[in-house]
Amino acid sequence: MLSCPEDPMETSSDLPEPLVIPRSEHPISRKDIDREALKVMHRLRDAGYSAYLVGGAVRDLYLGKKPKDFDISTNARPGQLRTLFRNSRIIGRRFRLVQVFFFGGKIVEVSTLRCRSEFEEGDREEDEVLAHNNTFGSEAEDAFRRDLTINALFYEIENFTIIDYTGGVADLNSQIVRIVGEPERRIVRDPVRMMRAIRHAARSGFTIEDRTWQAIIANLDTLRLCPDSRVRDEFFKDLGSGACAPWCRLAVLSGLFFLLLPCYDGIITREPEEPSAQTSLMFSLCQVIDRLHGEGSPLSEHLLLALLMLPWAQARFNLLNLQAESREAFTFSRTLRTQIDVHLEHLNVKRASREEITSLLVNLPAFVRHGAEQDWPGWLKRKSYFSDGLLFFHLYQEALGGAPANLALQPESCSSPKIVKSRTGKPRPPRPESRTPAFSGKKGGIFGLK
Repeated sequence: MLSCPEDPMETSSDLPEPLVIPRSEHPISRKDIDREALKVMHRLRDAGYSAYLVGGAVRDLYLGKKPKDFDISTNARPGQLRTLFRNSRIIGRRFRLVQVFFFGGKIVEVSTLRCRSEFEEGDREEDEVLAHNNTFGSEAEDAFRRDLTINALFYEIENFTIIDYTGGVADLNSQIVRIVGEPERRIVRDPVRMMRAIRHAARSGFTIEDRTWQAIIANLDTLRLCPDSRVRDEFFKDLGSGACAPWCRLAVLSGLFFLLLPCYDGIITREPEEPSAQTSLMFSLCQVIDRLHGEGSPLSEHLLLALLMLPWAQARFNLLNLQAESREAFTFSRTLRTQIDVHLEHLNVKRASREEITSLLVNLPAFVRHGAEQDWPGWLKRKSYFSDGLLFFHLYQEALGGAPANLALQPESCSSPKIVKSRTGKPRPPRPESRTPAFSGKKGGIFGLK
């Protein structure tokens, strides 16, 4: 593997020569690359600019997977790209990207090769535009600013070769996740890199390189310095990655899980060999989340968080054995809502989502009681939360080893049309939808229409 300087951002003149892998020695084929991405790369090449497929697309293609996005880098500046691609727009202030639009709403993002990460700029103002000479860089500088070696590869369209500055191909072959450069320093500069390293290890089943792993464990607290919005975004990427269960195991083992959800400190055990009941339930719930994601049925935010908070609620309140009714239920609901506000405040969860999470947890005991009898009482079926509550119950049952939950099934009480009674007391069918505006004979009309 190529040796990386301790801080490539400060020693760019000493960056190593790349390893260039010819087409005959790597598995990436143009037929597996998105057609619109190829069009963009060919136009860049024909205009005299460099054109590289970069990042996760190269990694996934090398591993035989289908990339989610095809991002492109070039030495052309944003203004030059905007001139070259009329069907495009420039976005961003600190680091500008060009989005090229195609038929059907498809977007290909093109970036100019950079010399540093936008999160390594020290005390600059959030909306300050960086000077061009502090933004754009060479291939090598762009490679060394990236988080992981396996994401720092270039596939160039001219000779169909892979260009590797950081040893990413060797790490792909060895199934290793490694932070580019000196791990501890790179993590301190941008602590979110810890989350990305764990996510990619979980997604691919790779092993985190020892120096990277030790740097993660030693610098977990630095994540508190990151904006809540960034941590939240990365957290939900982890939950919706399709590898939530292996991510959860790595996050628990490293301690990252307890930084994201501090309420689990003392409830979830870090020793995978001897998991507690709540630890096992958490892993099982994550497996349910992954199954649904794999089937193209990702869960909404409030359902995801309600599942994650369920083992805590069970351990903290003995939730599933509660028999609270009327006033007691209302009091418990307020207590639980207060606790959820405290424990999810740092994730910027919307107020409406927190209310839905509380409702799902508070009403789960009723679904558990009546679900054992396979008979839903009328008062429960008439509740506004019945649909979500029933789905939440089925997700919980699946985690315990029950039948797979089916998101396509809707309760009968929620799918039937609402019957409206007229003034005479006779039922009448619902009024059909109409796009025709209402008018009045009076001057001015209705809703300002004349």
